[in-house]
Amino acid sequence: MVNEEQISLFDLGSSPEPTAPKEPPKDFDPNLIPTSAKIPIPIGTYQTMEQMSNHCNQCHRCDLGANRTHAVVGRGNLNAPIMIVGEGPGQTEDETGLPFVGKSGQLLDKILESVKLTVEEDVFICNVVKCRPPENRTPSTDEAEACKGYLLEQIRMVDPKIILLTGATAMKNLVGIKQGITKVRGQWIDRDGRMYMPIFHPAYLLRNQSRDQGSPKWLMWQDIQAVRSKLDEMRAES
Repeated sequence: MVNEEQISLFDLGSSPEPTAPKEPPKDFDPNLIPTSAKIPIPIGTYQTMEQMSNHCNQCHRCDLGANRTHAVVGRGNLNAPIMIVGEGPGQTEDETGLPFVGKSGQLLDKILESVKLTVEEDVFICNVVKCRPPENRTPSTDEAEACKGYLLEQIRMVDPKIILLTGATAMKNLVGIKQGITKVRGQWIDRDGRMYMPIFHPAYLLRNQSRDQGSPKWLMWQDIQAVRSKLDEMRAES
């Protein structure tokens, strides 16, 4: 749980909590959602992930849609207790339409399996933006904001107990964290009835192969064990 010192570290006060989009006019046409970021995505717009995927694959709320092969909406259990939110798709993800399926995704699956968590039963994986940024760059603030309504709908539909945040874009957009991941990873944040934890992105672990104590891989092992324990604790209480 985040204590007072950690709260000041996160600087949460400078970034408001996620809020639901304003109620649309009574004559609101949801088919306009993919056409412009000025069109709101009200909470409750989508009944299924497939409905949302159809919009994402025709979406031009930002410029990323101009070069996509496939929108990358998500993979995993649609009723999972854990959601993992990354930044945006890479080339393999753009080609397949599935998030975290390249080398980073393979490592992520192994990390989950190490504590007996599976995408089929325990985890749903998605990204802040659903289309690949050019050259795999970090999504811009405008791009993330244009896609945010989709992400909030995913959170509502899956209704996870735990949300793991990989990358600066996910941390900033969902809990207002602007600090670097090395300062905040492994910390629990209680927000809107869910428990959030920033974790290292698997791509970062691939660039840091050491398993020595205090290394990114060693820290990730501590974090994923804490996630497993938190999930078991929540299940025991429910």
